[in-house]
Amino acid sequence: MAAASDLLQSHGLSKEAGLSTVSDQGQGLESLDWVQAGVSLHKLTTFRVGGQADWLAVPRSIQEMQTTFQRATLAQVPITLVGAGSNLLISDDGIRGLVMCTRRVRKTEFDDAKGQITVAAGEPLPTVAWKVAKRGWRGLEWAAGIPGTIGGAVVMNAGAHGGCTAEQLVSATVIDPQRGVLRLTPEALGFRYRTSALQDSGAIVLEATFQLDPDHDPAVVVADTLAGLEQRRATQPYDAPSCGSVFRNPYPHTAGWLIEQAGLKGYRLGQAEVAQRHANFILNCGGATASDIHQLIRYVQEQVQAQWSLWLKPEVKFIGEFPAL
Repeated sequence: MAAASDLLQSHGLSKEAGLSTVSDQGQGLESLDWVQAGVSLHKLTTFRVGGQADWLAVPRSIQEMQTTFQRATLAQVPITLVGAGSNLLISDDGIRGLVMCTRRVRKTEFDDAKGQITVAAGEPLPTVAWKVAKRGWRGLEWAAGIPGTIGGAVVMNAGAHGGCTAEQLVSATVIDPQRGVLRLTPEALGFRYRTSALQDSGAIVLEATFQLDPDHDPAVVVADTLAGLEQRRATQPYDAPSCGSVFRNPYPHTAGWLIEQAGLKGYRLGQAEVAQRHANFILNCGGATASDIHQLIRYVQEQVQAQWSLWLKPEVKFIGEFPAL
């Protein structure tokens, strides 16, 4: 693992910018021009629900991400990370502390000699999938239909069609409250099905490097990528806001099949509805609240438990104050 000071230098930062040596501790978040107070979060999530953040930061570079992290850490302000806003349900009461949205932090670098790509945390996963496909690089065909960012993909070990982030990842550069900036291997990240050691760790992904398989016919790789995307479009609902899949698949079953067998397709609570096209999706049919969606998730769990003696585990991440599920 590279030294933290080396990684700080590689991002154009000096040791003096480290977490423990910031000289302007008296300056608060309000002095950063990419930070606002009291901002509604519903437009930042694919569910289109959620209350206000005390502070919202929308940095435009890795360096601004680190500066935001430093200021909030020194001020003991809790940090919540939001990328594309998929796979999240934010409470109607909002989020205390600072929300950092990474979607403007974008950078892509290709290493043709190694067949590797290094991508900033805010790059959309589908965008990266198409970039590598057009070069004839295999390995991310599965990712074209996943509405998330690179940072979120690393934290959640995003995957589809039998592929996942952990299989292609070489390393992830993160900033940690105690250890500063680190480059972590897949082994250190502790990848498991749809999760990693970064979940709830306080560390934030800055960028990630992936190993791909180059030198294929770009037209063939693009066609394979498109085929996977069209399959998702044919089987999943895109006509109303959702977070993507709500529950993890309990092997050997799929959550959607269990929910469908429980007769819950089309079931509605308030303006939240179990999708007709794919039962592992919950839709905001217009004006749903986070409470509507949360209660419907609990109802689905109870009905599947009653029929199958199996408690579905949410894949969606709950942020803010909710009753326990």
